[in-house]
Amino acid sequence: MMEIVLFPLPTPIVKIGDDVSEILISSAEKNVGGFKEGDVLVVTSKIVSTAGGRVIDLTKVSPSEFACSIAKLIDKPPSHVEVILREARSIIRMRQKMIITETKHGFICANSGVDQSNVEGEKCAVTLPKDPDKNARDIRKAIKKRCDVDVAVIISDTFGRPFRQGVLNVAVGCSGLIPVIDLRGEEDLFGYKLQSTEIAVADELAATAGLLMGQTDARIPAVIIRGYRYKKGEIPARKIIREPETDIFR
Repeated sequence: MMEIVLFPLPTPIVKIGDDVSEILISSAEKNVGGFKEGDVLVVTSKIVSTAGGRVIDLTKVSPSEFACSIAKLIDKPPSHVEVILREARSIIRMRQKMIITETKHGFICANSGVDQSNVEGEKCAVTLPKDPDKNARDIRKAIKKRCDVDVAVIISDTFGRPFRQGVLNVAVGCSGLIPVIDLRGEEDLFGYKLQSTEIAVADELAATAGLLMGQTDARIPAVIIRGYRYKKGEIPARKIIREPETDIFR
């Protein structure tokens, strides 16, 4: 039977220009004796974005006429709307205080993932990392070089879900593991062949880590998941985004 253990990695508040990999390695060595071969490291996108300078001072944003018109419709500050639009490929839906967009990555999420929680500065917002799959690869390479162990890395963010209350962590970037396991064609307990079962492993691991990360305390921005036997590989998270032609909700 598989036994899975979770270890929170507390860190100082991450600032622009910080080396996220070094911060996480230091926390792992201090709190759990370091990384072990086969660990899964889940890292919140917030610290990756912050360290990478994806923090925007909304007082310095000049909103367009289009952003101002939308801001009136949904009762949201024009500068915030402008940043949301800059991060979006298209608008899917709009409602009070919220714009559902398709981001430039291809994610469907609220406000293009632009967030003002756990960001230093009263009028600042942070956007999603530009390339979270690359961030995951870079962190994984740094751990391999420094610690000589191979781990899988997931960059996570909280997304809402159609028809369900609440948000949960999902994988917006990953490296070192196959993010979706295809069980189609295999037999179930009673010998029937599975027709459509695909397990979103990366999302399930991200959601599991989210139980320890929380939302009101930014000091646990990463979690080690130890004991889960994942399938190794290098398929980026962007490859598991559903194509528009198979998305029945759009």
